[in-house]
Amino acid sequence: MKHGKRPRVKQKIFIESHKLDPDNWLVVKDTPDIMEIVNRKSSRRKILNKK
Repeated sequence: MKHGKRPRVKQKIFIESHKLDPDNWLVVKDTPDIMEIVNRKSSRRKILNKK
């Protein structure tokens, strides 16, 4: 399992736009099409579409 990294400012804004708290999520993958994030506490994964 990949380990996530702390989101940067633009990534935090994008995560907030999906009604999520960026302090609770780590970024695993960030491509032009998707952002894959993982919850810090429960290890639950989400894939957010950018388009």
